[in-house]
Amino acid sequence: MFEIRLHGRGGQGVVTAAEMLSVAAFDEGRHAQAFPSFGSERMGAPVASFCRIADRPIRLREPIVDPDALIIQDPTLFHSVDVFAGVKPDGYLIVNTTKTPAELGITAITDALPPGHWRCLPASEIAQRHIGRPLPNAALLGAFAAVTGVVSLASVLKAIRARFAGRVGEANAAAAQDAFALGETV
Repeated sequence: MFEIRLHGRGGQGVVTAAEMLSVAAFDEGRHAQAFPSFGSERMGAPVASFCRIADRPIRLREPIVDPDALIIQDPTLFHSVDVFAGVKPDGYLIVNTTKTPAELGITAITDALPPGHWRCLPASEIAQRHIGRPLPNAALLGAFAAVTGVVSLASVLKAIRARFAGRVGEANAAAAQDAFALGETV
């Protein structure tokens, strides 16, 4: 089983990202589940969402404590939430930022991960360019597909287009494709 924990703030599409990721896995014939965890339901409040992907039925229903991958939609959470808690030594990390790990103060985390298991990329800027709003969720799913290979880009794009119709879906798919290309670079 592969477990993903997503962190962000209310309104950034953290819950939707986990749902689209589970749909992408399901479309590949795998078992998947997605669910959120949040306190006060308001814009800007810290939100965590979870996704499990497996080749057999998933019976677990609790939050993910030891994730195989972390997707961080808002790095300002580093100072208020322990987003790195429990990440596995061979885990993956995708961070929405224009900064380097040194600028973020997370080199101890990135240096501990295997080479190629982390990316910092400007998902909000990619989204702004394609969607007209800085919603990083679809772009980060494209990067996740590139870095981990857990789901294919084609499945991510299909899930995005199923969730968002018409121009909005195409714009989010374009953002995911751009982030996938950035995610492939080391």
